[in-house]
Amino acid sequence: MKVAIIGTAHPYRGGLASYNDRLAQEFVAHGHDVTVYTFTLQYPKILFPGKSQYSEEPSPANIQIVRCVNAINPINWISVGNRIAATEPDIVIVKFWLPFMGPCFGTILRRIKRKTKAKIVSIVDNMIPHESRAGDKAFTNYFVKPVDGFVAMSDSVYQDIELFDKTKPKTLSPHPLFDNFGEAVSREKALNSLGLSPHYRYILFFGLIRKYKGLDLLLAAMGDVLKGWKSDQKLKLIIAGEYYADKQFYQGLIDGLGLESHVIETDKFIADSEVKLYFCASDIVVQPYKSATQSGVTQIAYHFNTPMIVTDVGGLSELCPHEEVGYVVPCEADSIGEAIERFYRENKQREFESNIEQEKKQYAWNIMVDKILKLVEEL
Repeated sequence: MKVAIIGTAHPYRGGLASYNDRLAQEFVAHGHDVTVYTFTLQYPKILFPGKSQYSEEPSPANIQIVRCVNAINPINWISVGNRIAATEPDIVIVKFWLPFMGPCFGTILRRIKRKTKAKIVSIVDNMIPHESRAGDKAFTNYFVKPVDGFVAMSDSVYQDIELFDKTKPKTLSPHPLFDNFGEAVSREKALNSLGLSPHYRYILFFGLIRKYKGLDLLLAAMGDVLKGWKSDQKLKLIIAGEYYADKQFYQGLIDGLGLESHVIETDKFIADSEVKLYFCASDIVVQPYKSATQSGVTQIAYHFNTPMIVTDVGGLSELCPHEEVGYVVPCEADSIGEAIERFYRENKQREFESNIEQEKKQYAWNIMVDKILKLVEEL
């Protein structure tokens, strides 16, 4: 079939682009004709808190990417909708993660729907954003109208879809593995590449730093753990990501808790080619989120067999069987600290890594493609 994917893709960076690029590759591997339509302008600079929206990595192989979408130009939305419609796609897939994109995507999809018989499927990251703004509900409602069916990647999102549409078909398919960051390397090689000492054990916080991701809770937990630490093992926390929140706030916490010598900060977006180094150097990754739906960090951890600690919010616990691949804990510093201490005290790393090898088999990309195609048959 002819498949059109609309959304973030290379040369843009980040999890959304990685997801769409990888999804396109899987459809191609299944023998379908795929074109990805991505942005010429995704966010105005005034709305983008990072240093750059663009990746320095090479374009992914075997997929056709067309840059044509301007997220803030209504005339462009109409022309892009007409352009995609002229190719007569059988399936149109659009990932929805932010109400801001509702007017753009909603208009493009209306043009396609008016001119073709394409089935329109949305893979939903979030129906309700982590950080709310005026107009969110109206923008999301506008987007939902032309969509024929939905794919949720967590039960919490599946339920949220019903707040906007109770009648259209929807299916649940967990976020597939992020297996596009290369194969795992040895701990020794990862530490050497990052310039880290092998005499420490490393805990990882990975990804863009926003308020809802709870880095403050993890820092408080680290302070508590180190105060009562009795093991000969020496711990450090790696904060691998770019600050999208006030860096001085977190620096104040680090200083106030006396963590200066126990925290390593990158303050940069981690390039795809470097992701494996951080996960392979670390014993465990912590996601101390205060709100969540699902997380791509979990699926990177699965790919590299890295145990995890997640807070019991949104859909995080659905992908982290408690005491099998890591720990699910309440969203509070004390509980996060207790899980860290227990992980090392009970020497759980090898057990969790072995369990991850089995658990991650259910997150293959072909499962997501099969779920989408099955949903399309119902539309």
